[in-house]
Amino acid sequence: MSEKVMENNRVSVIGTIVSGFTFSHAVFGEGFYMTELLVNRLSEQSDVIPLMISERLLDISKDYSGQTLEAIGQFRSYNRHEGTKNRLVLSVFVREINFMESFTDYTKTNQIFLDGYICKEPIYRKTPLGREIADLLVAVNRPYGKSDYIPCIAWGRNARYASGFLVGTRILIWGRVQSREYTKKLNDLECEKRVAYEVSVSKLECAE
Repeated sequence: MSEKVMENNRVSVIGTIVSGFTFSHAVFGEGFYMTELLVNRLSEQSDVIPLMISERLLDISKDYSGQTLEAIGQFRSYNRHEGTKNRLVLSVFVREINFMESFTDYTKTNQIFLDGYICKEPIYRKTPLGREIADLLVAVNRPYGKSDYIPCIAWGRNARYASGFLVGTRILIWGRVQSREYTKKLNDLECEKRVAYEVSVSKLECAE
């Protein structure tokens, strides 16, 4: 696929493979598999990011656990039906893989750029300590009339700026993909731990 297609949705993550491959789906006989990449942050924390990889890129019968790789592609979403509801599922759709012997520049482990549109009114709030946060849902167009819906979270001055965006506003976002654990209440007796994925915004601009 041409570079032009990827210009509005580019992600590069570098980390360690921490799981085997599980089958996701097939398109025209080409199988796609899921694995997980442990990506270190500059802090002591890390993110576990799901990768969707074609069997044509890697020999999925091999065990790559513990190996360091760079995955380049797009951050994509799809709706998974769960009972009566749809759940947004996100992963890095990998187009290129580079295995690495060693890696030291942790400022470049996790980078994403999105060029998309606000598709839901931003939610602006403050934490009990007064930190400003804005939750955004950004639609990034794909070819053939499809779109990916990417949750983004902005902080501080970026959050204040983003809180005024109207639905339909075109925005440019630079940041990182992050994972976050949360507890989902299923009913009065049951809770379930889940992982959410979102883009932590480091810079954003209105493109209009």
